[in-house]
Amino acid sequence: MRRIWPAERHLIWLRSLRSRLSACIDDVEREALWRLCTPQTRALLENQWPLLARDDQLPPAFAGDGSIWTIWLVLGGRGAGKTRTGAEWVRGMALGAPWLTRAPVGKFALIGETFADVRDVMIDGPSGLLAIHPRGERPIWTATRRRLEWPNGAVALAFSADDPESLRGPQFEAAWADELGKWRYADAAWDQLQFGLRLGARPREVVTTTPRAIPLLRRLLADPSIALSRASTQDNAGNLAPAFLDAVVGRYAGTRLGRQELDGELIEERADALWTRDLIETARGVDHPPLARIVVAVDPPASSRAGADACGIVAVGLDGAGVCHVLADESASGLKPHAWAGRAARLYRRLEADALVVEVNQGGEMVGAVLNEVDPGCAVISVRATRGKRMRAEPVSLLYVRGRVRHVGAFPALEDEMCDFGLDGLSGGRSPDRLDALVWAITHLALDRKADPRLRAL
Repeated sequence: MRRIWPAERHLIWLRSLRSRLSACIDDVEREALWRLCTPQTRALLENQWPLLARDDQLPPAFAGDGSIWTIWLVLGGRGAGKTRTGAEWVRGMALGAPWLTRAPVGKFALIGETFADVRDVMIDGPSGLLAIHPRGERPIWTATRRRLEWPNGAVALAFSADDPESLRGPQFEAAWADELGKWRYADAAWDQLQFGLRLGARPREVVTTTPRAIPLLRRLLADPSIALSRASTQDNAGNLAPAFLDAVVGRYAGTRLGRQELDGELIEERADALWTRDLIETARGVDHPPLARIVVAVDPPASSRAGADACGIVAVGLDGAGVCHVLADESASGLKPHAWAGRAARLYRRLEADALVVEVNQGGEMVGAVLNEVDPGCAVISVRATRGKRMRAEPVSLLYVRGRVRHVGAFPALEDEMCDFGLDGLSGGRSPDRLDALVWAITHLALDRKADPRLRAL
């Protein structure tokens, strides 16, 4: 049995108290319980961050490899509470909060993209260090010295990541690095910071950032000795303006920008991929003109066992100008034949499609037989792969480049496969089931002149 450290024990107690408060029947009961506390107790509890924070805003006890962490990476969307998380960690360390440290930490580094970001967000912002402290504990900010000093003597120095050399020389016990994904000289500034973390028994640092696919962030994510927390904008919805949630979250949800800036996902790019994120974003729309023809393409799995390939089910329509419009991605994993056939048939009926285009390499006549059994009224067109996946996909990717394909909405899982499909297929050797279905649908509508003689004029 592993040892429970004193800080972890204190954090467990505070989390237990928070759970009891959350278990109250309603706000009236919770308010009644709150009134039973003395003013001194209320003041104490109001300043206990573990009672207010979400679990992702509290430091894990251990890193991914089971070791005691020295770097805590907090990835989150815009407005997810990252700044408050970093500020409360620094506050707790400086004041010696028992849920964080055995003794107060005396020397900090605060690093932002620019000095103005450190001042306006990390220190003087609405969730910054000055705002979160009670009056009697609040540190004093001296802008001319770029120095924040607590009444107990703890000191934090402000640095700009734009000036990595300024970190050469000073030494610290702890650091808070904000928006690492935006740092212009990320590697140089990070390296100098690591050299400066050499005071105390256990130097530690917290990184709070919206993810961007920079090499440094990739390396940190791949390091099992780093503790990782994730949060989305929606997780902090109770503290955000409803108009922001409706306008911004509603507009960007599911798009590449939304997944990065709202969901806090690291969106990767492959240099040899047939599609890029920018190409797909250029093809994105919210509606489509009248469609002359609609097909639902099915790429059946070879097995329904757990961990087997997914069944690709993608619907695409063709308008009068010869532009394809991706309408739906209903792909799913772990479905038995009658289940995926029923899923495809329901999409066919809902969109009033003209045909079900089904690859029969895996199941042969069985595929058509299952679909006919589920819904005999579906018009099934069987197709057979005679070329490799890459060769089949290349002409479709060229249609995107020529502006001949549009995405009606966002299809994150499908788009991830598209942007991960390189010379050797998908990373990790996975099967591109959604992409295969997309390719079959667009090939049938826009590239197979035998399927539709009207394509000869396009």
